[in-house]
Amino acid sequence: MKPSVTETINFYQGHDPATLVATYGSPLYVYNENIFRQRCKDMKNLTSYPNFRVNYAIKANTNLTLLGIAKEEGLHADVSSPGEAIAALKAGFTPDDLFFIANNISAEEMSFAIERGITLSLDSISQLETYGKLNPGGKIALRFNGGVGGGHHENVITGGDKTKFGIRAVFIPEVKALLDKYNLQLIGINHHFGSQNPEELYLAGVEELLSIARHFENLEFIDLGGGFSIPYHKQKGEAPMNLAYLGQTLTKYLTDFTKEYGKPLTYMIEPGRYISAECGVLLGTVHSIKQNGETKFAGTDLGFSVLVRTTLYEAHHDIEVYNSSEGPLTPISIVGNQCESGDYIAKSRPLPPIKEGDILGILDAGAYGYSMSSIYNHRPRPAEVLIKKDGELIQIRRRDTYEDMLANML
Repeated sequence: MKPSVTETINFYQGHDPATLVATYGSPLYVYNENIFRQRCKDMKNLTSYPNFRVNYAIKANTNLTLLGIAKEEGLHADVSSPGEAIAALKAGFTPDDLFFIANNISAEEMSFAIERGITLSLDSISQLETYGKLNPGGKIALRFNGGVGGGHHENVITGGDKTKFGIRAVFIPEVKALLDKYNLQLIGINHHFGSQNPEELYLAGVEELLSIARHFENLEFIDLGGGFSIPYHKQKGEAPMNLAYLGQTLTKYLTDFTKEYGKPLTYMIEPGRYISAECGVLLGTVHSIKQNGETKFAGTDLGFSVLVRTTLYEAHHDIEVYNSSEGPLTPISIVGNQCESGDYIAKSRPLPPIKEGDILGILDAGAYGYSMSSIYNHRPRPAEVLIKKDGELIQIRRRDTYEDMLANML
């Protein structure tokens, strides 16, 4: 029998999924430290351009232990709220390590960044006006929308005319007028144009951002964004992103543009998914098997309060079945325990025989898994465990209790 994805990469390092679930409860998020560290290194080594900074977009996974590892690996942090900034600071990052990229935030949240000396990026003319009134003479960054966007689903495309993100280039004169009005210094620009971008689309986005940079004379940095893809279809042999080609091309772009710009520039990227997705597997338990018409269902505890990506984005995650049964692959829908028709992990997915009590592994769940979880239906959020470099297993978040979920109610 062909080894599974997790067997091929020795994901569990000798730990048995069924034993993990028996010990820490089901569902359960399991992370592999070696994979997380390697993805940090991948991004750190992406380009040979000397002034290059990697900001881990912590919205992908905010566990404090993983944030501490990212800090150890020399990464900085991209945060999108005061709560994320507080988590990053708790994990050991300093205000200078943080880039707060905001979207539709209040004056109070702007003040949070201003008071702590955290570099802030805004992405609308009206927000820039608010900031100018709050902090005249201050330094600010702006997110632009170069019109380039990509992604497998409309909810993950963050560039172009149909997204809420960024300032279109046509409004650059208004931007400059507000900078002058409030004596603001524009120190950086960035963009956010989508996720799971192929190399050529990513580079097209970079070119658009650099063309916008030409309109501003005194920039200190340009943040090229995130959107680096990972192979979610590993069981079908999907290849990873060609980082060697991307990095070589990027180095030329950055070197050439810096010469043209005529002053030193720092370039940044903000990967989230690429850093944390592949280090995580979500384990769950099959509690029922049923047939409705022509559709066979495996009912599990993997509801969308645990992993919402499949419901929200129609995202694909490979699935492993941990049992001793052998047999032909048969289409079966993997559904959760929420009282919603959209509560599913996979629809009519060809999988090995599944029975009640089997443990399933949902691969590549380390990004936007726990961080987007909820207590819908008042189901406790799962525990998280980390398999360390030497194979030692540690718990890095305990499972919610019912008391936790009631604690803030008056």
